[in-house]
Amino acid sequence: MDIKTTFIALIAACITLVACGNSGGGDNSGSASVEASTAPVAMAPFNADSAYALVAAQCDFGPRVPATPAHGRCAQWLEKQLSLHCDTVVLQRATVTTFDGKQLPITNFIGSINPDNPRRLLLVAHWDCRPWADNDPDPAKHSQPVMGANDAASGVAVLLELARTLPKSETNIGIDILLVDAEDWGENGGDENSWALGTQYWASHPHVEGYRPVAGILLDMVGAKGAQFSKEYFSMQYASSVVNDLWNTAAKAGYSAFFRNHSGGAITDDHVTINTVAGIPCIDVIDMRTGTNSGFFPYWHTTADTLDKIDPATLGAVGNTLARFIAGF
Repeated sequence: MDIKTTFIALIAACITLVACGNSGGGDNSGSASVEASTAPVAMAPFNADSAYALVAAQCDFGPRVPATPAHGRCAQWLEKQLSLHCDTVVLQRATVTTFDGKQLPITNFIGSINPDNPRRLLLVAHWDCRPWADNDPDPAKHSQPVMGANDAASGVAVLLELARTLPKSETNIGIDILLVDAEDWGENGGDENSWALGTQYWASHPHVEGYRPVAGILLDMVGAKGAQFSKEYFSMQYASSVVNDLWNTAAKAGYSAFFRNHSGGAITDDHVTINTVAGIPCIDVIDMRTGTNSGFFPYWHTTADTLDKIDPATLGAVGNTLARFIAGF
């Protein structure tokens, strides 16, 4: 996932966490309506075991740190996977400047399903890994890269499995799957704008001129055992109806143990840029924990964010909830 290291007091005793940088601001600009325009459609079931295999496939490349061979191999694989199950695939290549002055080549992927439908839903995950395990309990490992099984292979896997499932059913909407790069190359404790570089580029250079989906849903760390998804603060500020509809969908599907019906911290993640720069109401489904030093799952930004931390039950809870949400969208 991204960067979440500082805790700042928030109104009503909320805890503010930093997802891609430090604490971010936001205003209450309203919420998107996600009421279904037509009757719900039948959806094929989400396969949690298949999603788990997609997490494993990404980890097999090694840490997907930008400008490394593993990153390049994974990029080729992602293009193939999206091409198998999406109607169109766009590769958005760019060079961004990192906080440490590096000129970093990146690739964003946009896979579209039902591209001619004007009513669209944006689904987002980042696919890169953090170059440094700077939250590892062993300081000697702080310069090592993060494998990123949960942060961020889990979100990518859920979206790829959804892409495989969705074309088998006629949906009421068009789906755009955005896999963003260079989310996790940010300065720990520094400028919040040093995070989410791929999303910043896409928000300023959308793949379609005037792109305006009804809403967006970001997945970040959605595969770990014991995951807890609270209603993130900025998500509620910008798109509370999307949050509430998704959480209600999870409850009806029996996933309330994962989707907790209470307020969470304020996290600067990709969704903030999507809201503030792209003007798209977007929410963040992200694993927030109490009792850990980071406020996230225990192995966030450590060398232990590995495949053995992934639970198909968590992937299934998220994937099935999204599939049901899309069916009634």
